[in-house]
Amino acid sequence: MRAPISVIIPTLNAATALPGCLGSLVEGLEIGLIRELIVSDGGSEDQTVDLARDWGGEVITGPASRGAQLRRGCARAKADWLLILHADTQLAPGWTGPVGAHLSTEYAGYFKLAFDRGGAPVAAWANFRARRFDLPYGDQGLLIRRGLYEAVGGYQDIPLMEDVAMARALKGQLTALDAVAVTSAEKYRAQGWIGRGSRNLWTLMRYFAGVSPEALAKSYRAPRKD
Repeated sequence: MRAPISVIIPTLNAATALPGCLGSLVEGLEIGLIRELIVSDGGSEDQTVDLARDWGGEVITGPASRGAQLRRGCARAKADWLLILHADTQLAPGWTGPVGAHLSTEYAGYFKLAFDRGGAPVAAWANFRARRFDLPYGDQGLLIRRGLYEAVGGYQDIPLMEDVAMARALKGQLTALDAVAVTSAEKYRAQGWIGRGSRNLWTLMRYFAGVSPEALAKSYRAPRKD
């Protein structure tokens, strides 16, 4: 019997963070949950691709756009379940128990969010938002049966908000896993917890108001003037 999960990770110059993410997956390899690792790279200029291959991952490449990268990675996957993770996220020890139990359900699952340094109020808000509004972000991971993924049309080929678009497509079919995804707080610490949190919320509101993901990506990634 083949392992049930394909892991898909989108990357772009993620050489610093990727080893921690991959190391946290060893627990799943050891008990036979993970069938394959697919790293969908957007043109990294560091050692990301070499690291992924050294860890036994299959690397596919294409233009840098997280939605497109995820779409390509999921299309290549062979297992019955897809586990999508960001490169700067590590699954906390013990994750295999809740994930293994979840495989008997039809729902898509996401992890409880925590940060590697500080940010407890921000993580608490993210976890509340996910539960109350069926709106987990990509740094909470996504565990989804292939059939359900295909039924909702997969990830959209958009440069930003691909995780929100997926959550909206899955509304009513999402559940929190009793396991934790620990994500890097580096960007929050660099930009300020309140500043980055406010920027994320404003971007979400504009998306819901109908602003295109392309326009949002342009303004979101523009250098801050303050």
